[in-house]
Formats: sequence, C-alpha cells, structure tokens
Amino acid sequence: MIQGGWMAWTLVTALFFWIIACLLVTMTVLAINYPETPRTGILRIETTRGDRLFISLLGSAFLATAWLAVFGPPVWFGLILCLIFSAAVFRWV
Repeated sequence: MIQGGWMAWTLVTALFFWIIACLLVTMTVLAINYPETPRTGILRIETTRGDRLFISLLGSAFLATAWLAVFGPPVWFGLILCLIFSAAVFRWV
C-alpha cells in the first residue's frame, strides 16, 4: 500500500482497474476494426458490445455484493458466478 494515499492501492485493487482499462481498450479496438450493428436480445432492446459490457459489469457488481452479503469471503465462487453471468449477457442480451 502507498502510505498516506487516498486509496488502499493493493495489488488486487490495481489489477481490478487494469483489467477494466484493458476491457475498454479492447472494445475500442474491436469497434474500430469490426464495426457492428446493434442486435436485439432477450431484453428486447438494441445493444452493442459496449452496452453488453456495461450490463455485465453492473450486474457483476450487484452479484458480487450479494455474494458477500449472503456468504461472505472467500469470493471465488462469486467470481465464477459473475463470469457465467457475463458470458450469458454477451451471448443472449
């Protein structure tokens, strides 16, 4: 941790933000190289890759919080649940 910093910058915290940044860069590169047309999934709204990423990140935040509230740590099974949820969002939404 950085002493006197405004946030507890641990390796896990830095890794979390690095992964989010990499996801955003990847989505930008995909949008530039492979333009897409919105598609309609089970929610009956038009979504793009970026929309599905946002839905999966938001839903995963709620799932992880609920996992901690119900079961507490460790959160490995909660992480697996979030990955399954995200895969389902990208497939069917």
